[in-house]
Amino acid sequence: MLIILFLLPIPLGANRAWAWGFFEICIFILTFFVIIKYRKTKSLGIQSYFSILYLWIGFIILASLQVIPLPEGLVSFLSPTSHQHYVNVNSIQFYISIDSAQSMISFIKLLSFFCLFVCVMALINNEQRLTALIATIMLVGTWQALYGILEVILGLHNSIVFNLPTSSSATGSFVYSHHFANFITLGLAAALGLLVSIIEKSKSEFNKSVLNSSVFPSINSRIIISICIVIMVLGLIMSHSKIGIISFFAAIAAVGALVILIVKKRSKGLQMLIIGFFVINVIVISVFFGIDKVKDRLIDIPQSNESIDEVIRDAYPIIADFPVFGSGSGSFYSTFPSYQIQEVNNFYDHLHNDYLQFVIEYGLLGAFILWTLMIFTLYKTLRAMRKRKHAIFKGSAIACLIAFVGTGIHMSSDFPLQAYANACYFVVFMALAMVINSLKFKSKK
Repeated sequence: MLIILFLLPIPLGANRAWAWGFFEICIFILTFFVIIKYRKTKSLGIQSYFSILYLWIGFIILASLQVIPLPEGLVSFLSPTSHQHYVNVNSIQFYISIDSAQSMISFIKLLSFFCLFVCVMALINNEQRLTALIATIMLVGTWQALYGILEVILGLHNSIVFNLPTSSSATGSFVYSHHFANFITLGLAAALGLLVSIIEKSKSEFNKSVLNSSVFPSINSRIIISICIVIMVLGLIMSHSKIGIISFFAAIAAVGALVILIVKKRSKGLQMLIIGFFVINVIVISVFFGIDKVKDRLIDIPQSNESIDEVIRDAYPIIADFPVFGSGSGSFYSTFPSYQIQEVNNFYDHLHNDYLQFVIEYGLLGAFILWTLMIFTLYKTLRAMRKRKHAIFKGSAIACLIAFVGTGIHMSSDFPLQAYANACYFVVFMALAMVINSLKFKSKK
């Protein structure tokens, strides 16, 4: 599983059909071996997580209705607009989705997300594995940031791996800088969670940590994590992603406030970290880039994005036409042109608002299940932050919360979860939020 996570972002963020297809196969194979390994264990050892699995299964059933042919009368009843679409093209088969091929692609992705979710919950069964998973996310984020920084500093016109044209913005192995920025936010979330867990540990526990004893035996783990954080912050800033920068620092501020309000018996080290990290990063921004430049970048809207508000405005009528079951997952790019007004001339394969796109594609019913799933996960994260006393659980809860808040803010103005690698990592954090609530502390046998 760690190998899959390490490789996921390399092929353009797995945002190409051949890339996500390869990783879907890898995840399905991984799931098969997990089932074989834990076949004698009751419910694969994940019986504590059935409550959230029911939500997942409910959403999968709803998504499956979009991709299977249904009787004409049933489609007419469930989605009259979809029925009229197929009547207009003289189709002999009727679907709820108006683009069943794209919806099938999205459905297979959804199945892979569910399988990855189950695998994380089944495999992360002790402190060492939990720490190793968070450390892997941190290290992958670090090398992505370093790769992006080097491409910008070296002034390369084409990327090192896939020889694609580059710009002055850091993108790592991604193509879209905003996807890269969100991925770095997830890496930073893991790094900060790991740092919190180390700060909260006693000295004896700290000396036994995975990073200190296994990966970097001769170097202080705090120094390693701090270096990773600095690299990722620089990579985030050099991505020039307005929403990426805002979402990360807003997440830090929000989570810091929640930690102060929720976490019981927090150490002085944790309090100083909350205050100091934000201050240090403001200093880093001002020294390396200048406050004025950053301020201008956060305030000025790029000319290329001037029509985003108009696109969102034009997308709202789609909800009225497909209110309950949506137009079909993955169908936005084929649905939107018929609603697009003349003053917006660009082609949009995604709406720059994941929340609204989910409502359009899955309908109000599907969006309700998704939001319930996320709210439940968020509740579990806050519960773990408040209830769990062991350092790794507390640190993991903070990592999950930063990932959720940062990505949640980013989704309001962009489409970070449309990148397969980002979505997979987000699913991993969702699974971790469940694990840290139910996992009993034990050492690896």
